Amino acid sequence: MKIRNATKEDLPAVLALNEASVPHVTSEDLSEMEYYVDKANPFLIIEEEGELAGFMIVLQKGLDYESLNYAFFSNNYDDFDYVDRIVIAEKFRGRKLGTALYQYLAKNSEQKLITCEVNLKPPNPNSLEFHKVIGFRKVAEQKTEGGKKKVALMVLEL
Repeated sequence: MKIRNATKEDLPAVLALNEASVPHVTSEDLSEMEYYVDKANPFLIIEEEGELAGFMIVLQKGLDYESLNYAFFSNNYDDFDYVDRIVIAEKFRGRKLGTALYQYLAKNSEQKLITCEVNLKPPNPNSLEFHKVIGFRKVAEQKTEGGKKKVALMVLEL
């Protein structure tokens, strides 16, 4: 297993992995992924068996980023790492790669909190359980996309 920062060369594979994970993550296009390469801190890639096995996009407070979930954390917390998305390829699930990404982030973070949201509608029970097991707690719920989605807003104190 290898964790490293993403480059623009990774984006076609990242985009394909992201799209395979919709509706649990939001669909993105290449220009949006390029934004993350420029603004995310960090944008992590995890490789396993020489393949891109997953990724994690982390945003800091103070960005011009249109997301109701990001806005919730920005309006309620001073210091945080916002995990915009974490995706592990289906073939690599169950190998603790998501845990490894969160451990890497926690070890290298200068913030006091890691924040994220997990879909309640459409339901994503595996992700919700995963985040609870590693220590996240739900602080609020929020509807997005005109009520099409509902998320649990979660915080992990470092």
